[in-house]
Amino acid sequence: MSADTTTTGPAAYSASETVRRILTSTGDTWAVVGLSSNRSRAAYAVAAVLQRFGKRIVPVHPKAEAVHGEQGYASLADIPFPVDVVDVFVNSELAGAVADEAVAIGAKAVWFQLDVVDDDAFARTRAAGLDMVMDRCPAIEIPRLG
Repeated sequence: MSADTTTTGPAAYSASETVRRILTSTGDTWAVVGLSSNRSRAAYAVAAVLQRFGKRIVPVHPKAEAVHGEQGYASLADIPFPVDVVDVFVNSELAGAVADEAVAIGAKAVWFQLDVVDDDAFARTRAAGLDMVMDRCPAIEIPRLG
């Protein structure tokens, strides 16, 4: 992880090096916040792509329903095992609180999906020592790794 926590803006929060590190060496257990069994939602398709690339997805949604064969949990705090990456599918106004929860549970990285941006959450999360990406989609980025 980079020690630089002062740089913000699109170049910092979508740095290719950070994207690659999260996708290849941060770990394979991804909590997907906002993932439900609604097949028309982006989270459903993205979680399927993550699974195809060997990631274990953990659905996190108030309904705590199973999705893609994985047990769901109502919150990050309810997950009884370590989570490597927290992938956030909630709007920007709610995303900062999710990033704070990711720090609290000991996640290694936070990934805010396309159009989810919170510069203050980015600064807090990076200051806590986690890698973070905003406004990118792992389902787009992971096939690019080769």
